Amino acid sequence: MKLHNPILILAYIISLSIWSCQSKTPETSTSEPEMIKDNHLSNAEKEEGWKLLFDGSTLDGWHIYNKGKGESAWEAVNGELKCNPKKTNDPADLLTDAQYENFEFVFDWKIEEGGNSGVFINVVEKPEIKTAWATGPEYQLLSNSHAEVDVPLKKSGCLYNFYPQKNPAETKSSSEWNKSKIIQIDGKTQFFLNGVLTTEVDFKSQAWADTVANSNFKDYPEFGKSSKGHIALQDWAKGISFRNLKIREL
Repeated sequence: MKLHNPILILAYIISLSIWSCQSKTPETSTSEPEMIKDNHLSNAEKEEGWKLLFDGSTLDGWHIYNKGKGESAWEAVNGELKCNPKKTNDPADLLTDAQYENFEFVFDWKIEEGGNSGVFINVVEKPEIKTAWATGPEYQLLSNSHAEVDVPLKKSGCLYNFYPQKNPAETKSSSEWNKSKIIQIDGKTQFFLNGVLTTEVDFKSQAWADTVANSNFKDYPEFGKSSKGHIALQDWAKGISFRNLKIREL
Protein backbone atom coordinates (compact mmCIF):
# COMPACT_ATOMS: atom_id res chain seq x y z
CA MET A 1 0.00 0.00 0.00
CA LYS A 2 1.32 3.42 -0.96
CA LEU A 3 0.41 6.54 0.94
CA HIS A 4 1.38 9.90 -0.50
CA ASN A 5 -0.93 12.22 1.41
CA PRO A 6 0.84 13.44 4.61
CA ILE A 7 -2.45 13.46 6.51
CA LEU A 8 -3.11 9.83 5.58
CA ILE A 9 0.42 8.88 6.60
CA LEU A 10 -0.03 10.51 10.01
CA ALA A 11 -3.38 8.79 10.52
CA TYR A 12 -1.84 5.43 9.60
CA ILE A 13 0.98 5.88 12.13
CA ILE A 14 -1.46 6.83 14.88
CA SER A 15 -3.65 3.81 14.15
CA LEU A 16 -0.64 1.51 14.34
CA SER A 17 0.36 3.01 17.70
CA ILE A 18 -3.12 2.54 19.12
CA TRP A 19 -3.25 -1.05 17.92
CA SER A 20 0.18 -1.73 19.41
CA CYS A 21 -0.86 -0.39 22.80
CA GLN A 22 -4.12 -2.32 22.82
CA SER A 23 -2.45 -5.58 21.81
CA LYS A 24 0.13 -5.58 24.62
CA THR A 25 -0.35 -7.94 27.55
CA PRO A 26 -0.98 -5.89 30.71
CA GLU A 27 2.04 -5.87 33.00
CA THR A 28 1.78 -7.66 36.29
CA SER A 29 1.49 -5.14 39.09
CA THR A 30 4.62 -4.81 41.21
CA SER A 31 4.10 -6.29 44.65
CA GLU A 32 4.54 -3.97 47.59
CA PRO A 33 7.68 -4.42 49.73
CA GLU A 34 7.24 -6.69 52.73
CA MET A 35 6.31 -4.77 55.85
CA ILE A 36 8.37 -6.01 58.78
CA LYS A 37 7.02 -5.57 62.30
CA ASP A 38 9.40 -4.83 65.15
CA ASN A 39 10.91 -7.95 66.68
CA HIS A 40 10.03 -10.06 63.64
CA LEU A 41 12.09 -11.51 60.79
CA SER A 42 11.35 -10.93 57.13
CA ASN A 43 11.25 -13.89 54.76
CA ALA A 44 14.58 -12.72 53.31
CA GLU A 45 16.16 -12.56 56.77
CA LYS A 46 14.98 -16.08 57.54
CA GLU A 47 16.55 -17.34 54.32
CA GLU A 48 19.80 -15.56 55.20
CA GLY A 49 19.97 -17.33 58.57
CA TRP A 50 18.98 -14.52 60.92
CA LYS A 51 17.51 -15.33 64.31
CA LEU A 52 15.67 -13.19 66.83
CA LEU A 53 17.32 -12.71 70.21
CA PHE A 54 14.21 -10.98 71.59
CA ASP A 55 10.66 -12.04 70.74
CA GLY A 56 9.10 -8.76 71.88
CA SER A 57 7.26 -10.13 74.90
CA THR A 58 9.50 -12.40 77.02
CA LEU A 59 13.08 -12.75 78.24
CA ASP A 60 13.38 -16.20 76.69
CA GLY A 61 16.96 -16.84 75.60
CA TRP A 62 18.44 -14.53 78.24
CA HIS A 63 19.63 -14.84 81.82
CA ILE A 64 21.29 -12.72 84.49
CA TYR A 65 25.07 -12.95 84.68
CA ASN A 66 25.97 -15.70 87.18
CA LYS A 67 22.38 -15.74 88.51
CA GLY A 68 20.32 -17.57 85.92
CA LYS A 69 16.68 -16.62 85.37
CA GLY A 70 16.09 -14.65 88.57
CA GLU A 71 14.41 -11.29 89.07
CA SER A 72 16.21 -8.18 87.84
CA ALA A 73 15.69 -4.71 86.43
CA TRP A 74 15.21 -6.22 82.96
CA GLU A 75 11.69 -6.59 81.58
CA ALA A 76 9.82 -6.96 78.30
CA VAL A 77 7.42 -4.02 77.98
CA ASN A 78 5.54 -2.81 74.90
CA GLY A 79 7.85 -4.64 72.53
CA GLU A 80 10.99 -3.34 74.23
CA LEU A 81 13.67 -5.18 76.17
CA LYS A 82 14.07 -2.63 78.88
CA CYS A 83 16.24 -2.01 81.90
CA ASN A 84 14.08 -0.37 84.53
CA PRO A 85 16.38 0.78 87.36
CA LYS A 86 13.36 1.52 89.56
CA LYS A 87 12.62 -2.20 89.88
CA THR A 88 15.69 -3.09 91.94
CA ASN A 89 18.77 -1.67 93.60
CA ASP A 90 20.81 -4.71 92.55
CA PRO A 91 22.39 -4.02 89.15
CA ALA A 92 22.79 -7.04 86.90
CA ASP A 93 23.83 -7.55 83.29
CA LEU A 94 21.63 -9.60 80.96
CA LEU A 95 23.33 -12.35 78.92
CA THR A 96 22.33 -14.43 75.93
CA ASP A 97 22.00 -18.08 76.83
CA ALA A 98 23.97 -18.97 73.70
CA GLN A 99 27.56 -18.09 72.89
CA TYR A 100 28.75 -16.67 69.58
CA GLU A 101 32.08 -16.53 67.77
CA ASN A 102 31.61 -15.52 64.12
CA PHE A 103 28.47 -13.44 63.78
CA GLU A 104 26.62 -10.35 62.63
CA PHE A 105 24.49 -8.79 65.35
CA VAL A 106 22.10 -5.85 64.87
CA PHE A 107 19.98 -4.03 67.43
CA ASP A 108 18.00 -0.84 67.98
CA TRP A 109 18.43 1.10 71.19
CA LYS A 110 17.40 4.31 72.92
CA ILE A 111 18.67 5.62 76.21
CA GLU A 112 17.29 7.89 78.91
CA GLU A 113 18.62 11.41 79.39
CA GLY A 114 22.04 11.26 81.02
CA GLY A 115 22.19 7.49 80.52
CA ASN A 116 25.33 5.37 80.20
CA SER A 117 25.15 1.72 79.12
CA GLY A 118 26.80 -0.76 76.79
CA VAL A 119 26.78 -4.07 74.96
CA PHE A 120 29.51 -6.58 75.79
CA ILE A 121 30.70 -9.30 73.43
CA ASN A 122 32.82 -12.42 73.98
CA VAL A 123 31.73 -12.54 77.61
CA VAL A 124 33.06 -15.44 79.67
CA GLU A 125 30.72 -16.42 82.49
CA LYS A 126 32.37 -17.96 85.56
CA PRO A 127 31.41 -17.85 89.25
CA GLU A 128 34.82 -16.42 90.14
CA ILE A 129 34.40 -13.55 87.65
CA LYS A 130 31.94 -11.11 89.18
CA THR A 131 30.82 -9.02 86.18
CA ALA A 132 30.46 -9.22 82.42
CA TRP A 133 32.78 -6.26 81.81
CA ALA A 134 35.66 -8.12 83.46
CA THR A 135 35.98 -10.29 80.33
CA GLY A 136 33.92 -8.74 77.52
CA PRO A 137 34.92 -5.67 75.46
CA GLU A 138 32.17 -3.05 75.37
CA TYR A 139 30.30 -1.32 72.58
CA GLN A 140 29.60 1.96 74.36
CA LEU A 141 26.09 3.44 74.55
CA LEU A 142 25.88 6.99 75.89
CA SER A 143 23.23 9.69 76.05
CA ASN A 144 23.89 12.99 74.29
CA SER A 145 23.17 14.72 77.59
CA HIS A 146 25.67 12.69 79.61
CA ALA A 147 28.42 14.71 81.29
CA GLU A 148 31.11 12.71 79.47
CA VAL A 149 29.58 12.83 76.00
CA ASP A 150 32.60 14.73 74.64
CA VAL A 151 35.18 12.28 76.02
CA PRO A 152 36.52 10.49 72.88
CA LEU A 153 36.88 7.07 74.52
CA LYS A 154 33.32 7.17 75.88
CA LYS A 155 31.30 8.18 72.84
CA SER A 156 28.59 5.84 71.59
CA GLY A 157 29.88 3.26 69.14
CA CYS A 158 33.45 3.35 70.38
CA LEU A 159 35.26 0.42 71.99
CA TYR A 160 34.88 1.74 75.51
CA ASN A 161 38.07 2.99 77.16
CA PHE A 162 40.28 1.85 74.26
CA TYR A 163 39.62 3.49 70.90
CA PRO A 164 37.71 6.62 69.88
CA GLN A 165 35.22 6.54 67.03
CA LYS A 166 36.97 5.66 63.77
CA ASN A 167 34.49 7.90 61.94
CA PRO A 168 32.24 10.53 63.53
CA ALA A 169 28.75 9.20 64.31
CA GLU A 170 25.93 10.92 66.14
CA THR A 171 23.68 9.47 68.83
CA LYS A 172 20.02 10.35 68.50
CA SER A 173 17.90 12.02 71.16
CA SER A 174 16.48 10.03 74.05
CA SER A 175 13.11 9.67 72.29
CA GLU A 176 14.60 8.24 69.07
CA TRP A 177 15.92 4.81 68.19
CA ASN A 178 19.54 4.28 67.20
CA LYS A 179 20.63 1.41 64.97
CA SER A 180 23.80 -0.50 65.79
CA LYS A 181 25.66 -3.44 64.29
CA ILE A 182 28.55 -5.63 65.40
CA ILE A 183 30.35 -7.99 63.02
CA GLN A 184 32.99 -10.45 64.21
CA ILE A 185 34.88 -13.02 62.14
CA ASP A 186 37.85 -14.88 63.62
CA GLY A 187 38.38 -12.11 66.16
CA LYS A 188 38.30 -9.30 63.62
CA THR A 189 35.51 -7.03 64.78
CA GLN A 190 33.66 -3.97 63.51
CA PHE A 191 31.19 -1.69 65.28
CA PHE A 192 28.66 0.45 63.40
CA LEU A 193 26.41 3.23 64.73
CA ASN A 194 23.55 4.53 62.59
CA GLY A 195 25.24 3.25 59.45
CA VAL A 196 28.72 4.59 60.26
CA LEU A 197 31.77 2.39 60.93
CA THR A 198 33.00 3.48 64.36
CA THR A 199 35.42 0.75 65.46
CA GLU A 200 37.74 -1.83 63.92
CA VAL A 201 39.82 -4.18 66.07
CA ASP A 202 41.39 -7.64 65.92
CA PHE A 203 40.95 -9.32 69.30
CA LYS A 204 43.47 -11.99 68.33
CA SER A 205 46.23 -9.54 67.45
CA GLN A 206 49.33 -8.68 69.44
CA ALA A 207 48.41 -5.03 69.08
CA TRP A 208 45.19 -5.65 71.03
CA ALA A 209 47.01 -7.66 73.70
CA ASP A 210 49.55 -4.84 74.11
CA THR A 211 46.79 -2.23 74.33
CA VAL A 212 45.04 -4.13 77.12
CA ALA A 213 48.34 -4.66 78.97
CA ASN A 214 48.82 -0.89 79.05
CA SER A 215 45.28 -0.09 80.16
CA ASN A 216 43.43 -0.11 83.47
CA PHE A 217 41.97 -3.49 82.41
CA LYS A 218 45.38 -5.13 82.83
CA ASP A 219 44.36 -6.24 86.32
CA TYR A 220 41.56 -8.42 84.87
CA PRO A 221 43.41 -11.47 83.58
CA GLU A 222 40.65 -12.74 81.26
CA PHE A 223 39.59 -9.42 79.81
CA GLY A 224 39.57 -9.38 76.02
CA LYS A 225 41.27 -12.76 75.76
CA SER A 226 38.37 -14.69 74.21
CA SER A 227 37.00 -14.29 70.69
CA LYS A 228 33.88 -16.29 71.59
CA GLY A 229 31.30 -15.87 74.30
CA HIS A 230 27.98 -14.47 75.40
CA ILE A 231 26.52 -11.13 74.39
CA ALA A 232 25.56 -9.01 77.40
CA LEU A 233 23.42 -5.91 77.89
CA GLN A 234 24.58 -3.60 80.64
CA ASP A 235 22.33 -2.60 83.50
CA TRP A 236 22.98 1.02 84.50
CA ALA A 237 21.31 3.69 86.59
CA LYS A 238 19.22 5.68 84.10
CA GLY A 239 17.35 3.14 81.97
CA ILE A 240 17.81 1.86 78.42
CA SER A 241 15.61 0.03 75.89
CA PHE A 242 16.40 -2.41 73.07
CA ARG A 243 14.37 -3.91 70.23
CA ASN A 244 14.97 -5.78 66.97
CA LEU A 245 17.90 -7.74 68.38
CA LYS A 246 18.84 -10.08 65.52
CA ILE A 247 21.86 -12.28 64.92
CA ARG A 248 23.19 -14.60 62.27
CA GLU A 249 26.22 -16.80 62.56
CA LEU A 250 28.83 -16.43 59.86
